[in-house]
Amino acid sequence: MLTIFSSHLPGTCPVGEVRWRIADCGDEHNPVMSRTTFRELTPLNEALELCRQQVGDQRVAVEQVAADQAGGRVLAELIRADLPLPNFRRSIRDGYAVKASDTFSVSTATPTVLEIVGAVRIGQVPEFGLRSGQAALIPTGGMLPEGADAVAMVEHTDRIGTDSVQIFQATAPGQYVRQVGEALPLQAEALTAGTVLDPACIGLLAALGRTEISVYQWPRIGILSTGDEIVASSANPAPAQTRDANAHSLAAACQASGGQPEMLGIIPDDRDRLLAAAQAALDDCALLLISGGSSAGTRDITRDALDRLSDGQVFVDGMAIRPGKPTIVAACDGKLAFGLPGHPVSALIVFHRLVYPVIAWLTGTEPTDRSQTARITRNVPSEAGLTQYIRVHLRREGKDCWAEPLFGKSASLSTLSGADGFIEIAAGVEGLTAGEVTSVIMW
Repeated sequence: MLTIFSSHLPGTCPVGEVRWRIADCGDEHNPVMSRTTFRELTPLNEALELCRQQVGDQRVAVEQVAADQAGGRVLAELIRADLPLPNFRRSIRDGYAVKASDTFSVSTATPTVLEIVGAVRIGQVPEFGLRSGQAALIPTGGMLPEGADAVAMVEHTDRIGTDSVQIFQATAPGQYVRQVGEALPLQAEALTAGTVLDPACIGLLAALGRTEISVYQWPRIGILSTGDEIVASSANPAPAQTRDANAHSLAAACQASGGQPEMLGIIPDDRDRLLAAAQAALDDCALLLISGGSSAGTRDITRDALDRLSDGQVFVDGMAIRPGKPTIVAACDGKLAFGLPGHPVSALIVFHRLVYPVIAWLTGTEPTDRSQTARITRNVPSEAGLTQYIRVHLRREGKDCWAEPLFGKSASLSTLSGADGFIEIAAGVEGLTAGEVTSVIMW
């Protein structure tokens, strides 16, 4: 027996509450669930804040790795400059090291002639200094000799014989010179904990002589698929069966977000088996993703299993978003478990908006969106009370970037694979009008 009551209560989510009761549907593996519960759809921002509160100051463990193997990792320590960068005054142009005061009044019409007293060699300390009226040949990257404070570019000079040079453009003190500590003074903060190490960061670590660094471990993220109809992707599905696409797409999303996916297999619609598998996963993993079994149906047992975990507490039981409404989030012994919708598009949208930020917080970073401004190609309606996500394909026409909506069922991976990103229509916004400028959140 399934009884559904809908209501629109003052002060609640505009989509109202769903009250459901399931009875007389048990078997030896899934005892009769005879209960009345309320599902109040949680707005995305509220769900994010609740997840952040649960994460708190938790961080995954730290490990030492070789700096040149740390690309994409998250730094877990403060790196200071052990020497100033640069650590000597160097030229940033080919030309002549000079005293700027010798060139203050020169011009093309009234050049000055300086005596050449030497040539600077790359990687060597000059064995001479400059006095007024003198210059020295210097290459890009060469160390300025004592007494020099500027560089006259070779394009602004004419050589006269072997020991003189004519300067016909004025220079200022410090011109074309990188000063000691200009990039980083001694003991300055070079990289802070929480920095995602890109190629420039790896180069900076090398410049600072750091060969090993502390980084956060990749968070291990358990992935369980549920459903009697789900079979492995390698299987030949029988009628009424479907291959497990969600586990693989979620694993790829975990890797792209800085997590280490652990694909833990397929659990049939059996609450006790799901409960045992989820408990074991949370013992070993930082997060748990359960794909499927989260909507309000007689075989949807994820919520019940999460509620029965050790210290389990469901605090999100449905979200005010589309796709992704039947999303469950629970706290279990200080860790988060997510019941994601079984439809692939819904699961990935929820991952991007809710799970990815949690992965970022666990590794000491803040989630960031890569976005692109575009004009929508057609009118897009919205559903009252729900934040809506529409997949789009981007195309460029001249100087304008256009976003073409890709409408389709949330079970359709083909529309997702052809999408460059998605647009977010906030609850309360009455859709978008053709030609309107919007922000596209990139995958």
